[in-house]
Amino acid sequence: MALRELTQEERDTARKKALAARTERAEVKRDFGNGRLSFQQVLAQADSSEAVARLKTIELLEALPGVGRVTATKILEDHGVSINRRLGGLGSKQRGALAKHLAQLG
Repeated sequence: MALRELTQEERDTARKKALAARTERAEVKRDFGNGRLSFQQVLAQADSSEAVARLKTIELLEALPGVGRVTATKILEDHGVSINRRLGGLGSKQRGALAKHLAQLG
């Protein structure tokens, strides 16, 4: 099934929406890494913002100082979270386990 051609206006609108989503996710990662946002605050934003909900959990963890890909992967594996899981797809038990772990780090 072929996709229909988008008009220039539709392309521009989609481009602006994508840029806004990327900017919002970058701000959340920066604020979380700097300690201005807690994990619970990020989850609350994910519940209300589709852009934040689509942020991969591993990318959020990597925003923390001293946490790279290997450490973030280990944290997720220890709590039974797929490395491909996005914030909006975390279950309540996964959210609780990660919140508890991050509280111990902080």
